[in-house]
Amino acid sequence: MFKACVVIPVYNHEHAIGKVLQQVRAHGMPVILVDDGSSSACAAVLDELAAAHPQDVVLERHAVNRGKGGAVLTGFARAARDGYTHVLQVDADGQHAVADIPRFLDAARAKPQAVVAGCPVYDESVPALRLYARYLTHVWVWINTLSLAIRDSMCGFRVYPVAPVLALARRRRLGLRMNFDIEILVRLYWDGVSVVNLPTKVGYPEDGVSHFKAWTDNVLITRMHVALFFGMLPRIPKLVVRKWQ
Repeated sequence: MFKACVVIPVYNHEHAIGKVLQQVRAHGMPVILVDDGSSSACAAVLDELAAAHPQDVVLERHAVNRGKGGAVLTGFARAARDGYTHVLQVDADGQHAVADIPRFLDAARAKPQAVVAGCPVYDESVPALRLYARYLTHVWVWINTLSLAIRDSMCGFRVYPVAPVLALARRRRLGLRMNFDIEILVRLYWDGVSVVNLPTKVGYPEDGVSHFKAWTDNVLITRMHVALFFGMLPRIPKLVVRKWQ
């Protein structure tokens, strides 16, 4: 059985989320919105959206901000309770090409045990510094997986199988902020989950709101890469064997 929904973590994106939700619903997708401790203004917008579409939109809410990863995992837990097998993660700021939803879902149906990960095709809005920083993270991910199987570890436009994500989250505390997208993909790969890479257009961002904190999040990401490197070392034999299978 293949049953997918969309999870959208939201933190103060009240100006963009309405359009994003409209675009997602145009593809006939049920949506789980996760309010990650947003302001009262954003919370009111989310309440209105959920009330306007009770048949296909549900709203989960955090009393305080837990970070993108925390919001996504709350969405996964709700998806599992509602009987979904797969979650398509979409950011709330309008940067993802929602028109690619059918293509990503088709790839997930073809390989339901895999993660279908977006590989960004950027327009001119992307900051050059962000591109260079992303490449550095990609190199670390290739080292920590001993593989080029993950083309991009930072794009949040992905289809995940629900079961392996929840199994991983039960046994391992994952980074809950900007380190989440990177860490979960590496650890799922370590668990034997394959990755299907699909190109998708990405812009920056529609509502001008970014929650990336240059110092705090770069420190978190650096610590994560170090922890993953030492976690990779005892896995070298298994990763090498997998590479040549």
